[in-house]
Amino acid sequence: MKRVIVGVGLGLLSLGAAPRSVVAQDGMGLASIHARVKVAGKTCMADHFHDGQGTGSSKAQAQAAAVRAWTDFTAWEYGRRWARWQLSASKSESCSGSSGNISCNVSSRPCSY
Repeated sequence: MKRVIVGVGLGLLSLGAAPRSVVAQDGMGLASIHARVKVAGKTCMADHFHDGQGTGSSKAQAQAAAVRAWTDFTAWEYGRRWARWQLSASKSESCSGSSGNISCNVSSRPCSY
């Protein structure tokens, strides 16, 4: 078990050594480790979800912040082509709080064309 953990850790360290321009455009390049399926002409992660959380003084602001968090992390990990909330599949959202202090969570499977 220790070998697997060390191997994965070294692999992630080597990804961290990639030039910043490559990481910014293509993310960490980890999309290939997930199974993919075709959904309505798109290629989507088969069963891998990303989440985002945001807060705001209104539900709309909190939703937008949660989607930004989802987008930013997905772009970092897989690249911009996977980080379009509008293309993602199996979306879910939940919000709570009262006016002036709303928190929202979003989740979906990243997809790309």
